[in-house]
Amino acid sequence: MNGPVTAPVNGPAHASPGVPADPPGGRKAVAVWGIGVAVYFVAVIFRTSLGVAGLDAADRFHVGASALATFSLLQLLVYAGMQIPVGLMVDRLGTKKVLTLGAVLFTVGQLGFALSPSYGMALAARALLGCGDAMTFISVLRLGTRWFPARRGPLMAQLAGLVGMAGNLVSTLVLAPVLHGVGWTAAFAGSAVAGLVVLVPLVLFLRDHPEGHGPAPRTAGASGGFVRRQIRESWAEPGTRLGLWVHFTTQFPAMVFLLLWGMPFLVEAQGLSRTTAGGLLTLVVASNMALGLVYGQIVARRQSARIPLALGTVGLTALLWAAVLGHPGDRAPMWLLVALCLVLGGCGPASMIGFDFARPANPAERQGTASGITNMGGFLASMTTLLAVGILLDATGDNYRIALSTVFVLQAVGVLSILRLRPLALARERERERAHAHAHATVPGPAAPPGPVPTEPGRAPA
Repeated sequence: MNGPVTAPVNGPAHASPGVPADPPGGRKAVAVWGIGVAVYFVAVIFRTSLGVAGLDAADRFHVGASALATFSLLQLLVYAGMQIPVGLMVDRLGTKKVLTLGAVLFTVGQLGFALSPSYGMALAARALLGCGDAMTFISVLRLGTRWFPARRGPLMAQLAGLVGMAGNLVSTLVLAPVLHGVGWTAAFAGSAVAGLVVLVPLVLFLRDHPEGHGPAPRTAGASGGFVRRQIRESWAEPGTRLGLWVHFTTQFPAMVFLLLWGMPFLVEAQGLSRTTAGGLLTLVVASNMALGLVYGQIVARRQSARIPLALGTVGLTALLWAAVLGHPGDRAPMWLLVALCLVLGGCGPASMIGFDFARPANPAERQGTASGITNMGGFLASMTTLLAVGILLDATGDNYRIALSTVFVLQAVGVLSILRLRPLALARERERERAHAHAHATVPGPAAPPGPVPTEPGRAPA
């Protein structure tokens, strides 16, 4: 967390005016962060629960495929639309209040979905769920930056994403058989209890920041124009915009595949059974979880690897996607489909790199807003692609090769934007790193922290 934030007077002994004090980390930080990620874990279970209940939902509400797809599209729309407002709320109200509100909303939404007697009410319940879900991830990112040293930021973000994918697995492996065993109402209402379970420790034990590491107090008149100022100043940072485009370009192929079009493509275009297709979708999730740890460690140790990792993931995804769509004959071989699913697993971890550009570009008091802007990227790309694929399938008579080629268009737009913003964003990072190092170097006598100054752009010393 870099930026002109003055360390509080009751902070660590080595803090000095103008030099941000690094959070301590430790067991208490892990415990508090663990409460936050538990809330996010439950939110992801609720978010992805419809994915295993699509056919049941169609029967229960007597709707066709297009109306069923509206559930997912509405949820994405609400989620993406809430990112900047949630970021502003986190910066203004603090993590605990926003995360508590989110947990209440997604729990009520899941319970409402269980009890909805009509399609309209079920749609409203999913919108409410999406609203609460939107408040979780940015809050968890904020906990990571408030409780752990800056050098741990990439790893903590990747671990949060890994927990989210674990929630996806739970909805696939646990909720699906429960749904078929006890029925719609009991399964969804029973799962809503998990929201109440995580709400208790959240209210009782979660704290926004360690003692002595609170945000700098607002000066007189700072509340005026807060929303406009937060958005304007966050967007003015090239690192925020670069983070958005990295997230935009990397995340959406896997999300589109997992959320809606992967199963129809594998079953209808590739002739696989539903069981085999489901296994391939699970492989994407498993690959995501494994690669998340790898990406987090690489970025934490070598900041220079961020752009190569992001663009490498985009390039490999495009290569495998093209190989599957362009394979001669009606169907691609199984080994090629497996390779595609393994590579798609890297899209989620690569998208987390976007936050590692926005994080050092903004001071602590703008972290929520900057994360919200960044997090919009992948969801905007996903909504665009979901709609475009559906329109092209209808227009071409279910030609998946043409429809799924939409991915290449958005990847090209994203890569060009990344290459355009990269030089300016990295130059600003180097400027901040030099200023940070100079501030520490000029702290007199014993007040100076021991150890070398940071050598990575945008990172605080160990």
